[in-house]
Amino acid sequence: MTAQDSINDYWTGRAPSYAEYQLQRLPHDTAAWSSIWAEALPAAPLDVLDVGTGSGQVASILAGLGHRVTGIDLSEGMLEQARATVKDVDFRIGDAVAPNFPEASFDAVTARYVMWTLRDPESAVRHWIRLLRPGGTIAVVDSTWFPHGPQDFYEPEIWQALPLAQATSIAPTAAVLEQSGLTDVRVTPLTSIYELDQKYGVAPGHELQTQYLITGRA
Repeated sequence: MTAQDSINDYWTGRAPSYAEYQLQRLPHDTAAWSSIWAEALPAAPLDVLDVGTGSGQVASILAGLGHRVTGIDLSEGMLEQARATVKDVDFRIGDAVAPNFPEASFDAVTARYVMWTLRDPESAVRHWIRLLRPGGTIAVVDSTWFPHGPQDFYEPEIWQALPLAQATSIAPTAAVLEQSGLTDVRVTPLTSIYELDQKYGVAPGHELQTQYLITGRA
């Protein structure tokens, strides 16, 4: 079993509880996330690929903004949750590191809480750029989730296979986008989400952390 297989199995097992937490937060979070994604992307309608879509919360918000959304994930369990709760999105099995679509298929690629899980983030972003039409946008959200080191939900060898998992600042994540050839790379701290996390709590096993939106153009 590869490290990626182990990661897929972990998230499939966690899918029901993860989706439940996301649904509990949805009434509090939807307005803030809708504003964040609306500012991150050009005006709808766009063809958007949401990589590592998980239980489909970002895909749902993007569809609600009027975009045509395809969501991919390697966890069957996560996709089951997404299909059960989110309409108007095309959910498919797909690898965030190497999405299997023709060149210039999308106007934007989005990813929330995905960069830290990638076994090869540089290769992933290069593949995402290949999928963009001229002037297309990549918009990712992530954080420094594990400032005190790895947690016990992955085996040690898996943590070692994820270059961004133990980053202590958002700078290495932003550098991946810049070094992949994107222009106008911007990092924006998401203070509205931090305030919501302060008020309603964070996911089990996480600490209160500032999340960041990182955008770039092809």
